[in-house]
Amino acid sequence: MCAEPGIWPGASNAPTGGQTLHPALAAWHWPGWLSPPDADRAFAQLLAEIPWQQGQVRLFGKWLNEPRLSAWCGDAESVYTYAGRQLAPLPWHATLQRLRQALQIFLKQPFNSVLLNYYRHGDDSMGYHRDNEPELGPEPVIASLSLGATRRFVLRQLSAPHERIALPLAHGDLLLMYGHSQRDWQHALPKQKRVSAPRLNLTFRYVQTAATQGSPRSV
Repeated sequence: MCAEPGIWPGASNAPTGGQTLHPALAAWHWPGWLSPPDADRAFAQLLAEIPWQQGQVRLFGKWLNEPRLSAWCGDAESVYTYAGRQLAPLPWHATLQRLRQALQIFLKQPFNSVLLNYYRHGDDSMGYHRDNEPELGPEPVIASLSLGATRRFVLRQLSAPHERIALPLAHGDLLLMYGHSQRDWQHALPKQKRVSAPRLNLTFRYVQTAATQGSPRSV
């Protein structure tokens, strides 16, 4: 399997058990990628042991609390600009380190950081956006692991914003976005009033630094 962004033009060289979402979208979904016992253990440990914080976003000249809690972990040099804030990474939690190693083996891709979002209930959400910060490179590879309550993940193509793909992401599901997915598509996690249980989302990334820019992105 090729380790560069733009991987898997067809299903023949992709890891088994996954499915594509749309012919024009560079993304794969593996339901139940993490076994229920492993997903339960990771969910409990991260929920209890990560130092969650509520970030703020500037909107119409005012700072507002984000409707979720979050944390940024990774290698020491993986400083990341997110929502107008520069985030210095927390050290790798042991559970995150094990998940990173498993993903790198499965996907044949390196990851040096992870953004964790904690959706406490159905009122917590994430609006439409693209993960297209410059330090992620022109074609980011983002591995998104869901833990906890099933939530509806929605994607829309910029060239046809009224056509949307809605994907329920369940406990242990893995979603990979790569290639032009962040250039051509937006994604969101809308509110779901009837959901009362918490959900964690871990998005593993590779942040380019001065030392790594231009280096091969492979393991």
